[in-house]
Amino acid sequence: MHRPFRFIVILFLLCGSIPIQGISAHASEVFRLGVNDAIQLGMAGNRDLALGRMERDRASEQVRKAWSALLPQADARFEYTRHIEPTVVYFPSFGTAGVGPITEYAISMDNAASARLSFSQKLFDARSFAALRASSLVRSISEEAYRAVVADVVTGIRKAYYSVLAADAGLKLYRESMRRNHEALRQSRALFTEGMAADIDTLKAYLAVENIRPDLLKAQKLTLIERARLKNLLGLAPSDSLELTDSLSVPVEPGHPSLDEAYRLALDARPDIRQLELQVDAESENIGVARGERYPMLTAVGQLQTQTQFDDGTALSSTDWPVTSSVGVQVSLPLFSGYRISAGVAEAKIKRMQARTRLEKLKADVRSELEVRLAEVEEALARVKVQDRTVLTAQRSYRISLLRYREGVGSHLELTDAELQLFKARTDHEQALYDYLVASAELDRSLGNTLFVVDAADE
Repeated sequence: MHRPFRFIVILFLLCGSIPIQGISAHASEVFRLGVNDAIQLGMAGNRDLALGRMERDRASEQVRKAWSALLPQADARFEYTRHIEPTVVYFPSFGTAGVGPITEYAISMDNAASARLSFSQKLFDARSFAALRASSLVRSISEEAYRAVVADVVTGIRKAYYSVLAADAGLKLYRESMRRNHEALRQSRALFTEGMAADIDTLKAYLAVENIRPDLLKAQKLTLIERARLKNLLGLAPSDSLELTDSLSVPVEPGHPSLDEAYRLALDARPDIRQLELQVDAESENIGVARGERYPMLTAVGQLQTQTQFDDGTALSSTDWPVTSSVGVQVSLPLFSGYRISAGVAEAKIKRMQARTRLEKLKADVRSELEVRLAEVEEALARVKVQDRTVLTAQRSYRISLLRYREGVGSHLELTDAELQLFKARTDHEQALYDYLVASAELDRSLGNTLFVVDAADE
């Protein structure tokens, strides 16, 4: 009796585990991405871009809000009043004998109700028209602000992608160094067995292998950290896997503009410069808003009203609801505001001067920034070319040293030094490539390039 029961329980657990395993298998995905693929994926999943889109939509709603001041306004209102004590007035009594004593008269009933529908339409308001133009500029400013966020996100993704490539390249270099040192240890033990090497050489070879292990562990951990940062920028789950298809390399013919050409391109393309240019225009419109308070405001108004009163016990259908209606025009003109309007105009002019000053400062900063970026790119490219030759020389030196050590005519110190020189040359070469790619990404952002900035979420 117990054995069939145990069999059924085991079968149930096995069947129940199948969908769980299936769910866990599909919980993570593998993404094979080039740098352009990573950017396109990040454009759809990056949270900073989602916030930027929300801010852009909020600016559009501000324009609608500004338009509301120029559209007709309609209000409906209903009131009900229950009189606990009636409202009274006092009048003297009149008779044949003349004016008599003051007499109290009740002029309200137990219940009172009124309904009113009001309309208004601005016919002329200089402030509203200027505010509408300013709000339209604010929407354009928000568009440029979104472009600036896109540029930052694209640059951040490119740099994070290159950091993962650099971490992978560093891990590969440490593994190759470990392999070479293992080979040197094997050769040292073989020579020691044949009596052609001292015991100290074998000990040094063993220590060289063990000294690399901590750096190898750090390199392995660094690849995980850089991948986690990239996945966060792309909006991926931590369980997802990344396979990068690009490599650290320099374009065949990298070309970069001169400083003057780069400055001209940046002035036309950079969103932060365009933002400040629009801000200057917006501040000019705000001057119009401040000045508009000096002009009269003309408004057409209308009202439709009905009201009734009745005592308790009277049916609502039996009450009388007389209707009154009216239309008119209201004109308001400030005669004296305690210099508030003139102070507001002066303040708006100062804000416009501040915006112009910030714009000129930004342009100067952009030129200086471009000069630095171009120098960084050229310096990194020059290091790449130098390290190309250095790596070839170091590889040849290591092969010769290894051959000499195998033949017993070279020392272990010579082989160790050649291996260190090769490792340093390869490391410096990968670092130069990384520095060049990062400098190129920063240069593109400084130029305001809009490559790969198609918003996949808006397509």
